[in-house]
Amino acid sequence: MTNDDRFSGRVAFVTGAASGIGAAAARRLLAEGAKVAVFDLKPAGIDGALELSGDVSRSDDVTAAVARATDELGPIDVLVCSAGIPGASLHTADVSDEEWRRVFAINADGVFWCNRAVAPGMAERGYGRIVNVSSIAGKEGNPMAAAYSASKAAVIALTKAVGKDYASTGVTVNCIAPAVIRTPILDDLSPEHVDYMIERIPMGRMGKVDEVAALICWLASEECSFSTGATYDISGGRATF
Repeated sequence: MTNDDRFSGRVAFVTGAASGIGAAAARRLLAEGAKVAVFDLKPAGIDGALELSGDVSRSDDVTAAVARATDELGPIDVLVCSAGIPGASLHTADVSDEEWRRVFAINADGVFWCNRAVAPGMAERGYGRIVNVSSIAGKEGNPMAAAYSASKAAVIALTKAVGKDYASTGVTVNCIAPAVIRTPILDDLSPEHVDYMIERIPMGRMGKVDEVAALICWLASEECSFSTGATYDISGGRATF
């Protein structure tokens, strides 16, 4: 179910849109009337979207992509930061310097570059919606996932800070904390890691990308007008506060 024309006249910029949560969010935004730019290293293949290629871990790539999206579609009203990687399933002592920085560069740095690139323009126009994708791991921490858990905790704290920075401007900044969702990101995790996450979900199943996209699109809409700096769980009951 979608809300027809909820985003009519709005421009959205979605990272990590080549698959998973980002792709589902981009498609729903398009279906509800938005003009959408998708930003990823891989082609997203989403009909009707402006395809932008680049690396979220590089601030110059983000700045260039935001500039092109603005030139071709108009000022950005909605930002969805979904690009992310799980990192390798490693015991803490086995995480190398390079692996730690690789995970943080995409999961934390990339979210910051995107928020920084779009928030000032939104504030100048008096309207904007930013939705950052964190994880339940950022709230609880998962074993064999120190870098991932820490990087997603950084997204939560960043969301709180940016939300407060822009609280009086008409720009809201919120994040979501999904439990395990059926996406290609799971291909990089060990079966034991995935089983650990599913076992802790009271509903007894993985989430679906369309369920996550529905929450993202509400947070990205005009209806979400009195919430900022908040973290919204979508975890099948795993997180209850």
